[in-house]
This record gives sequence, C-alpha cells and structure tokens, in this order.
Amino acid sequence: MRDDVARSRRMRVVHDGSRQAPPLLLIHGSGASGACWAPMVPALAAHRHVIRVDLPGCGQSPPAPSYDVSAQAGRVAAVLDELGRGAVAVAGHSSGGYVATALAEQRPDLVRSLALISTGPSPDALLPQPFVLRALLAPPLGALLWRRRTDAMIRKGIGATAARRVEIPDELVADLKVTTYGTTREILRRNTAYTVERSVPERLAALVVPLLVIFGAADRRWEPSSAHRYGAVPGARVEMLPGVGHMPMLEAPERTGELLLSFTPSATPET
Repeated sequence: MRDDVARSRRMRVVHDGSRQAPPLLLIHGSGASGACWAPMVPALAAHRHVIRVDLPGCGQSPPAPSYDVSAQAGRVAAVLDELGRGAVAVAGHSSGGYVATALAEQRPDLVRSLALISTGPSPDALLPQPFVLRALLAPPLGALLWRRRTDAMIRKGIGATAARRVEIPDELVADLKVTTYGTTREILRRNTAYTVERSVPERLAALVVPLLVIFGAADRRWEPSSAHRYGAVPGARVEMLPGVGHMPMLEAPERTGELLLSFTPSATPET
C-alpha cells in the first residue's frame, strides 16, 4: 500500500496492487472514507491497481470551499490527471456513486466503466432512516451528540444500515471521528440537490459508459426495488444481493469484489 496524500495535496490517495495492473478507482459515500473498502482491497489488489480516495472534508483529506457534487468530481478528475493513468474503472458507494456519475458527465475520457453500489437513484427512494442516524444528524441535538460520539456509537451508526452483523475496520471508525458535523450536513445537502436536479438513471442514460449496479436486497437506506430504475440505462447490469443491507463492502465483500472484478476491464487499454 502507498499513501500519496502529500503528493496529491487535493485529497488523500491510497494505492494498492501493481501499478501495471488495470486501474480501479473507489469512491466512498457521505462522511465516510476510503477505509470503508478495506475488506475488499486484498482480493481486488491481486488483479487491479486499486486507487482509494478520501473525498475533501472526509477521513484524512482537508476541507474544501464547496461540497457540490460537480466540484467533488472535478477534484477527483484533477487527481486522476495527476496520476496520468488515462481512463479508469470507477466504483462508487452510496453518494460516492453521485461523484462517480458526475465524473463521467464532466470527463468521459477518464471513466472506462462505472459501478454504483447502494446508490439511491432519486430522493423519493430514500427510506425512513435508522434512529441512531436521525439522532446524530438532526439539528440542534445532532450537533451536540456529534461532538460526544464514541467509537461504539460510530460502530452502531454504521451497523444500523447493515442487514447483518459486520466487522467495521478500526481505520474507518477513526476517520469518521474526525469528520465534522457541519461538513457531513453540507455534503448531504449537496448530494440531495444533485439528485433533485436530475435523477441518476436519467443522467446515466445520456452517457455512453458500461454500468453495473449492485444493491443489497435488504438495504435500509434506500428502497431496494429502486435499483431497477437503472434498467432505463441502455445495457445496464443490475445485481441484487440477498440478505445484504446498505454496506455490501462490509456485509458481502467477497461477492461484491467478484462482481467488480468480473465487470471491470481485465487489461489496460493500449495507448
């Protein structure tokens, strides 16, 4: 593993696997960090050059002036330009799928294929959220609770979105502890604005990019049946994971990794 936080200066970038392997960029969801992918990384890195980022204001990346989805995508594009790998396979979890979609909209030259994991297609698909998340995020009490969060409370919050007991990486808990309440609230607002303006399937239908959608059949954040709205995207492949909630990377890392490997290009395109 190599951590390029100092080199990029825009956001923390972690590399795993051979630089000669086909690149696979992993983008985390709201308020999380690249550590959320940890259970999948060893298997992926055996076949891909895995690139994980901490989006601005999250994990070990510094804050940014704006958390608009388009601005986040622009920062990811700048990192990819700096790396000089050309077009890469991109996978986004939850709202990380919005950043991945915006990246494909802005810079189709950088996105070879797109995988969305537990990415809600539009605001009307959002389910009533688990109590612990509502308590932590709703003002004014949320701001007070946020400052008093313990490791156990953070683990409970993550676990509340899963449909089965999960092992939560210590690094992910540590990263979540340093992400501020204000940043998380702003990121959530900007994510909603992106999908209100235009649904994700509608955005993707206007693009020409191979699309894989992975959804837990027991997702507790988004209505699982909403995954089939992505069927409106020509050629989209939709995979439902039985008994899995909102965190396939933690709940079913082996199967999720297999799907990503089978979908993403297995060879680097000739230049």
